[in-house]
Amino acid sequence: MTGLASTELSDYAEKLIRGRHATRAFRPEAVPGETMRAIFSLAGTAPSNSNAQPWRVEVVSGARREHLADALQAAHAQQRASADFPYSESMYAPVHQKRRAAFGTDLYGVLGIEPDDSAARAAYNAESLRFYGAPHAAFLFVTGDGGARLAADVGAYMQTLLLAMAAYGVASCPQGLLSFYADTIRNELGVTEGKLLVGISFGYADESAPVNRVRTERAALDATTAFHV
Repeated sequence: MTGLASTELSDYAEKLIRGRHATRAFRPEAVPGETMRAIFSLAGTAPSNSNAQPWRVEVVSGARREHLADALQAAHAQQRASADFPYSESMYAPVHQKRRAAFGTDLYGVLGIEPDDSAARAAYNAESLRFYGAPHAAFLFVTGDGGARLAADVGAYMQTLLLAMAAYGVASCPQGLLSFYADTIRNELGVTEGKLLVGISFGYADESAPVNRVRTERAALDATTAFHV
């Protein structure tokens, strides 16, 4: 590979990785089936320990997506949470909480929701169970024993999937809240194996929506990474 080609490739890779971001407002048109198959085929090249590939992916669109959104909102309203992976605010260190708070300020600020308006925040969260209007959603399940090591492999698959979507011009948003209703999703989709790690809403971004202009900051390299020589 020539130096010029290598530079062009690295420039494209940096633009793709830095340009990918969570989208929270989508246009209604569907992603073509052949494009979806190409994206998920590419995502399947993700690395995993000993090539175990411990992921199971369920993709919903159309009428099934509408029915699932109704079921998720009903489960949320009835407080029928069923998370396969435990969640607690206490799992975050103070530095994590600081970053989360900064993101919340930016997100709810652009939505016009005041910091102390818990009702408006709750309503927005409930509405997000309709996938932010995205025409598709993918649910990533960890197969095998569903333990942390296998979940890490599925995390690698998720990042590969998100970048594959970005490469094909498809916007996405990983939604942790979707994983809080694993039993509902299993029942609606007839899933019989695996633990639900995350749901990802995807489609084409509504570029006119102010919420899609929110960009999150990243920690400085030295704050997260040490180089040992």
